[in-house]
Amino acid sequence: MPVSDKNRAPDPGFGLYYHWPFCRKKCPYCDFNSHVREAVDQSRWTAALLTELGWFSARVSPKRLTSIFFGGGTPSLMEPETVAALIDGAKRYFEFADDIEITLEANPTSVEAASFAAYRQAGVTRLSLGVQSMRDEALKFLGREHSVSEALNAIELARTHFSNISFDLIYALPGQTPAAWRSDLAEALSLAGDHFSLYQLTIEPNTGFAGAVRRGEFQVPPEDEAETLFEITQSVCVEAGWPAYEISNHARPGFECRHNLTYWRYGEYLGIGPGAHGRIVEAGVRTAYQQKKRPESWLAAVETDSHGTDIVAPLPSQEERAEEMLLMGLRLEEGVWHENFEAVIGAPMTRFIRRDRLDQLIEAGLMTEDAQRLRATTKGRLVLNSLLPEILV
Repeated sequence: MPVSDKNRAPDPGFGLYYHWPFCRKKCPYCDFNSHVREAVDQSRWTAALLTELGWFSARVSPKRLTSIFFGGGTPSLMEPETVAALIDGAKRYFEFADDIEITLEANPTSVEAASFAAYRQAGVTRLSLGVQSMRDEALKFLGREHSVSEALNAIELARTHFSNISFDLIYALPGQTPAAWRSDLAEALSLAGDHFSLYQLTIEPNTGFAGAVRRGEFQVPPEDEAETLFEITQSVCVEAGWPAYEISNHARPGFECRHNLTYWRYGEYLGIGPGAHGRIVEAGVRTAYQQKKRPESWLAAVETDSHGTDIVAPLPSQEERAEEMLLMGLRLEEGVWHENFEAVIGAPMTRFIRRDRLDQLIEAGLMTEDAQRLRATTKGRLVLNSLLPEILV
């Protein structure tokens, strides 16, 4: 959600994430908690997800829900009745904001696109499409099941049902030239979208691509070439009126992803389902949760204990919370608001920052600061992981 008053800290919001861990196939670049299963009992899974939601709802103070996000896996493999039941279930436990954002990730295959109208009727307000590329040869390399033609048709169909659509693209592919990426990006920006997530291809451990790289089947572009593609991304998007509000995310003004802003603004959120992460304040302590990753293990635990929690990690120290909040918030163009920081951490930001080092980074054009907030510049966000250790006390 955009900030209406640029001198006032925004409400971080309170989010709910449902993880649907199932896919038709595993993409070779994907390291998400996704699994291929021949059959899924959706009624059983719906009951389990709602059981875990009920268990967590008793552990947070009453809050108004500002966003719901269906992620995966492939949430567009969910029956519309499943989605409707999970939205209705959330209403039993939480008050909904009048303008609640409810996002569902979807693959742009013709089969899954056929459910778009029913998802809208179920209560989904925002669709996020995994387009990934504007070129068929790249889609084949990435292991995607759809074609560019199917993606374009899915975008057009989505627009008839949703006033807020997003899609993902992956760049820095092997052999991708700056001219080719500029052309693909310009084509994508010409489509009727509201939000883009633009990610550089990274080779994650234990993925199909990791094995392919070890075998010498391909190599990703070197760092300097990838940086050139990133710079093209920023300049093309800015010229088109799609500034980066976060390192990899661009939106028309007013269409920033509210759910993800809750993460980056260090708000509270519940993570429901296999492998889901959550951050809530429980008994006055900010606590990180992670659920069991394997679907069958999670399901058995929920049906026995009402939840499938695998890891509980309280963050009692101000130093831990301060570092996490700065790491998340400095990804945003808006930066970290002093007002929000002190409200969450319980102490002013100045207590955790080395003033001399911050002044040097400001002088170098990597950070900025005013009375309201601390920000990393576009240049600084490129090297954020190395900036933070420099400024922390």
